[in-house]
Amino acid sequence: MLVAAPPMTAATQDLKKPDIETGKAEAEAGDGVARFCANIAPTAVEARIAWQMKRLNELDAQIKQRIAELDAKEAEARDWVTKRQDMLDKATGDVVAIYSKMQPEAASLQLSAMDDVSAAAILSKLSPRAAGAILDEMDAARAAKLADLISGAAKSANATAPTTAPPPSGVQPLPADGKKS
Repeated sequence: MLVAAPPMTAATQDLKKPDIETGKAEAEAGDGVARFCANIAPTAVEARIAWQMKRLNELDAQIKQRIAELDAKEAEARDWVTKRQDMLDKATGDVVAIYSKMQPEAASLQLSAMDDVSAAAILSKLSPRAAGAILDEMDAARAAKLADLISGAAKSANATAPTTAPPPSGVQPLPADGKKS
């Protein structure tokens, strides 16, 4: 059996040419995209490197700022330690022995008249029982301030601030439980 193929006409040949031309156009377009990417790649790399350098410089500045802050805190801590040591050195053994043998009422009056640093230094070298008895006899605000100094919780600004005036005579602060005796 023989089957006859339709004769090839010029129209049929024209239909096949655009397919070939389309393939060439696509190949040329693909080459154009590849060329565009190849041309822009160095610029993109430079832009990425510039952004990374900018970010590194920002982070470097932040680290340097944080180091400066930490150095300031370290200097503040060293200053506090020096002040605390000076405070403790003010109270000599003889003075501490005298206050430890005094009656708590008399010792509290004496320490109330002293500056905060000296009073706190003496109280810190007394036995806890003697220091507690003396603080118990003092004005509550003054005793709290001295206790803060002894524990190291007071800031240097508070240590140099003047003490509060004692309440008028005859006025006794309420005990911690809030009940009158």
